Amino acid sequence: MNTEYDVTAIGNALVDVIAAADDAFLTRHDMAKGAMTLIDEPRAHSLYGAMTPDLETSGGSAGNTIAGVASFGGRAAFIGKVAADPLGEVFARDLRALGAAFTTSRLTKGPATGRCLISVTPDGERTMSTYLGAGVELTAADVSPALVESSRILYLEGYLFDPHEARRAFAKAAGLARAAGRSIALTLSDGFVVERHRGALLGFIDTQVDIVFANETEICALFETDDFDAATAAIAGRCAVAAVTRGEKGSIILADGQRHVIPANPVERLVDTTGAGDQYAAGFLYGFAKGRPLEICGRLASLAAVEVIGHYGPRPAVSLRNLAAANGL
Repeated sequence: MNTEYDVTAIGNALVDVIAAADDAFLTRHDMAKGAMTLIDEPRAHSLYGAMTPDLETSGGSAGNTIAGVASFGGRAAFIGKVAADPLGEVFARDLRALGAAFTTSRLTKGPATGRCLISVTPDGERTMSTYLGAGVELTAADVSPALVESSRILYLEGYLFDPHEARRAFAKAAGLARAAGRSIALTLSDGFVVERHRGALLGFIDTQVDIVFANETEICALFETDDFDAATAAIAGRCAVAAVTRGEKGSIILADGQRHVIPANPVERLVDTTGAGDQYAAGFLYGFAKGRPLEICGRLASLAAVEVIGHYGPRPAVSLRNLAAANGL
């Protein structure tokens, strides 16, 4: 079967609202620093009213990754649910402007398009309060066999392990990808997601997943240990490839019994860590889809992650393709 896309992702379709904040703001609004917390619509309106947004842009973890893949010059598609409302139109328009395919039908009744309210403290840490809105209405019926079967890699966002119907969509998509001989990648997304769904995530990894993305906190939470080496050894035995990020310590890629240590790129100015993991995944997936060696995939991933933390917003501000070329990649 021919491949039309390098990566098709399934995730929460959200609009990101990003604002500078201090620790006192987080305390005042009872927000757990550095975490992603699901909120309801009234709290979404309340927090939005208290913020002074610096940027409003289409986002969502997997959507940001697709934007990164497209910026590298990759062919990408996204499956996610938005409402037939102005924010839904903005989301669709932004993705299509990047050259990514987005054909999921829009919700005409029910919740509005979701949004993620991101508070960025002076240390660059981001605290996310997420109203999923229409995103939780994603069902197996929204999974396009044509998109999944014609993509080299199916990329799944761990945040979607919360809604039951979305998990069924994951299962359908994974089945389609496996039958078509495609690779399946999963990002753990957040330590709290891991705590809520550890058993289901491990089962899914064992039976369906080829590539796992995680950060140090998430991988340790998955195996209920504070021992990073033990956690990485455990994940290496459960999937073909694992890419684990460690912030300024760089990342580790585990595959075929080998451990590739990828140094972090120099950070000239840390502004906002929002989207760092999403863009790391974008660089890695792009390289993997193009058949690049794992070490090069890791270097592309690190390059993309460093680019995005140098400015507000979770998506590249420059062409990652040009940036990679300038760095000999």
